[in-house]
Amino acid sequence: MSFISISLEVITARNGVGVTSGQLEVQRSLISWCFGKQNFVRPRRLLHAEVFKMVKVVFLHPDLGIGGAERLVVDAALALKSRGHEVRFLTAHHDPGHCFPETRDGTLSVTAVGDWLPRSVLGHCYALCAYLRMVYAALWLVVVSRWDYQVVLCDQISACVPFLRLNRWARVIFYCHFPDQLLTQRRSTLKRLYRAPIDWLEETTTGMADCVLVNSNFTAGVFRDTFSSLAHVTPAVLYPSLNFSAFDAPVGPPGHLVPQGAGTVFLSINRYERKKNLSLAIRALGKLKDTVPDDQWPTVHLIMAGGYDNRVVENVEHHQELVSLAEELNLTDHITFLRSFSDAQKRTLLTHSTCLLYTPSNEHFGIVPLEAMYMKCPVIAVNSGGPLETVGDKETGFLCDPDAESFSKAMRKFVEDKNLSKKYGNAGRDRVEKKFSFNAFTQQLNKVVEDTMKLEPRGGWVMTTFVTLLFIVGVGLAAILAQMLG
Repeated sequence: MSFISISLEVITARNGVGVTSGQLEVQRSLISWCFGKQNFVRPRRLLHAEVFKMVKVVFLHPDLGIGGAERLVVDAALALKSRGHEVRFLTAHHDPGHCFPETRDGTLSVTAVGDWLPRSVLGHCYALCAYLRMVYAALWLVVVSRWDYQVVLCDQISACVPFLRLNRWARVIFYCHFPDQLLTQRRSTLKRLYRAPIDWLEETTTGMADCVLVNSNFTAGVFRDTFSSLAHVTPAVLYPSLNFSAFDAPVGPPGHLVPQGAGTVFLSINRYERKKNLSLAIRALGKLKDTVPDDQWPTVHLIMAGGYDNRVVENVEHHQELVSLAEELNLTDHITFLRSFSDAQKRTLLTHSTCLLYTPSNEHFGIVPLEAMYMKCPVIAVNSGGPLETVGDKETGFLCDPDAESFSKAMRKFVEDKNLSKKYGNAGRDRVEKKFSFNAFTQQLNKVVEDTMKLEPRGGWVMTTFVTLLFIVGVGLAAILAQMLG
């Protein structure tokens, strides 16, 4: 069959006029065959989204576990899949026992490569090893996989971008949750030497993507301030969203999740990491103990629910630190520690809690407050970062200074006014439905993909080669530094 003989059918199918769903499927198959790598040398202009309505997208993510970044990319894949695009995941690690259900029940195709690569060198160089694992996955995709794809959406680690561009026909979208160089401490000279090339690599490779997305206006501002050489890059804000249907499933009784007799239940949901400032919730509870009437205190309870991975040393250590803090403040009987809970348990906790305590400062966005508000659970959060854009102060909760005194004052309002939780909870649900719907997220992301497909293939082979060689040299130098640090 000639290309000309199907051209009118392609146009007709694209406009959805006079064809059945079966005919559409046949026509898409013909298009795929005609323009496949093995059958056709694709002219530049025919790669545009106006010809290919369905786009093949690969999501490249470092570790497909459980967290806000993982929830975002899973939702992004579901969003594009709902628009008829073909999506699949490539990751360096995927544990079916520690992941979102869509990545293990067949909803989304997941391939893991390079998990044999180390996560650290003698307990150091975590960033370098993470970069290596992502670069390996990118090279596997470009050189080994033989996958047919048109767009790669990667996030967290930009070092893979120049390697992805070795396939010059594919477009690369990079989602910047937050500049990585701002998430590490550099107390020693050796650490500063180790981080210098990594920081440069992050900034340079981020600018090599065809499109850069960020999760909030706050992160967009930090992006501009941090990456001074990327003044020509204007990141687009793509707010994370909620897939409402995932939270509309029936919720059962609290059972063992909420202690019997607990009348005012405060809930914290976050990974067991020190940067999440989880101790603030415990210290605030200690302050609250000193201010509420004696007859009300016995019914006050705090549930510390957090993402927990035995492979992550910080998770193990910080969990024990928090348990010790609760013992030190004589709060053991009023705190429940829960590790690695299911989605069903999270819905139950949010439904039966009085208020969510969200303790990180300068959080890039924070999906948990949205989840809480949709489940009609008010939020007390720190007055910085993403929550400034998601939580309505004195409307859907309270925005407070990051200290125990401020948090405890807000918590006391819910103890004293039993109707406040319902009032703020209803307002929170309305706010999420209006501003952070999955439909709005889907429309915006779909437009980003279509607009990116319209871009001409980029050159830059000299820079790509230079960055590749620099990365290889950096690996060697970092390994030497690791030996010195060890």
